[in-house]
Amino acid sequence: MKPTLLVLAAGMGSRYGGVKQIDAVGQNGECLLDFANFDAKMSGFGNVVFIIRKDIESDFRAKLFDRIAANFDADYVFQSRESLLTAEEIAKTADRKKPWGTIHAVMCAENKIKSPFAVINSDDYYGRESFVTLGNYLSNIDNDCREHAMVGYVLGNTMSRSGSVSRGICTVKDGYLDSIVENTKISYEGDGIVSEIDGSKISLTGKEWVSMNLFGFSPKAFEEFHKYWDNFKTNGLYTEKQEALLPVAASDIVKHGEGKIKFFTSSESWFGMTYPEDREIVKQEIINKIKSGYYPEKLWDK
Repeated sequence: MKPTLLVLAAGMGSRYGGVKQIDAVGQNGECLLDFANFDAKMSGFGNVVFIIRKDIESDFRAKLFDRIAANFDADYVFQSRESLLTAEEIAKTADRKKPWGTIHAVMCAENKIKSPFAVINSDDYYGRESFVTLGNYLSNIDNDCREHAMVGYVLGNTMSRSGSVSRGICTVKDGYLDSIVENTKISYEGDGIVSEIDGSKISLTGKEWVSMNLFGFSPKAFEEFHKYWDNFKTNGLYTEKQEALLPVAASDIVKHGEGKIKFFTSSESWFGMTYPEDREIVKQEIINKIKSGYYPEKLWDK
């Protein structure tokens, strides 16, 4: 069975100031996700499942999904604040504004996942090399495999001049992930890069390996995701801003001895749409890739 592409597309876009998942950046009105789906299909993925919010469904279908579905086996599910919570938990967290995080999003799609799957963000450009790598790996494992995978990027290739970024800094041992530590505020400072943690600044080299939420899992991983989510509900559900994050849940698989995560790397430069200023940069990057022949002038047949 071909692997599934799972797309995290329910984000609020608070720093971007809009629904960046469906913002046009291509010459024919394509969104950034059009190019990810094209690369995934070219790399052996059999279908895609999007995780979205109910309030963007109409625009999502009109600006992206219907076009993807005409060319690729596609489906979508909803993530809401109420998803996966009991009535009591919903009532007690009624004032919360932030979503519950990326692991919560992934779990909302569990019933749609029938094969090994890759997870991507909707506002990041990963490059075809990474989809080929994960597509090959996931096509050769079964649904009960405990050896998962990820693609790491060099921190310096994932920075934004428009503001700070959140990255999971990885330690790697013998080709496998050893740990991921979330750094939620990494930015340029002069000629250097710093991470601000609890008011203190730590200098980084820019050569660190980081997670960009590009993971490959067998469905077996959901067993550990459930444990992580249950623990989050016990310890973090009633906080105002704490989120259940996919890189942390992935790191827990390793930490608890419940599996391994093979660490692949990509030499391609990342670009993405974190801030509104990034849109023009992304548009130019796409134009350059079309001019070089990396993408055709017309991405889809239909």
